[in-house]
Amino acid sequence: MEEESSFHSPSLGQLSFPRVIDEIVGMMGADPKAEYHLVVGTDSQTYQNSTEYVTAVVVHRVGKGGRYFWRRTRGPRLKSLRERIWREAWLSYEVAQMVIEALKEREVLGFHLEIHVDVGRAGRTRELVEEVVGMIIGVGLPVRTKPEAYAASTVADKHT
Repeated sequence: MEEESSFHSPSLGQLSFPRVIDEIVGMMGADPKAEYHLVVGTDSQTYQNSTEYVTAVVVHRVGKGGRYFWRRTRGPRLKSLRERIWREAWLSYEVAQMVIEALKEREVLGFHLEIHVDVGRAGRTRELVEEVVGMIIGVGLPVRTKPEAYAASTVADKHT
């Protein structure tokens, strides 16, 4: 899979991953007493010969709004919806781990990080909910599904 390392911000344009972390740390430092939720979610779109994934990192200052950053990656067209959903969940996990490690290196504490997966109890993905949620919980992260999975189903979806 070709990995594009740059992220994008609606207000700042193209950013490197270290710059994304700088922005997150800056936002949290501007109001250190606020509660922050970091959310990572991925959505995808299939094309004739490829699949495009958009992973969003959302920084929500509870009660006071938020910001988001996103990156696009491409890979081969997958044969099944199950494979695509699993790939979305795994990409979200990988980016979540990158964010957690980068914030630990900067000694940033006091945030809540969760993964949003683009599956729900209604529709074509209902059979995948338990297995995908189980995988994310198994790696030690909280997870939300549709309709609460806004990072995947709204923010990332906006850029697919």
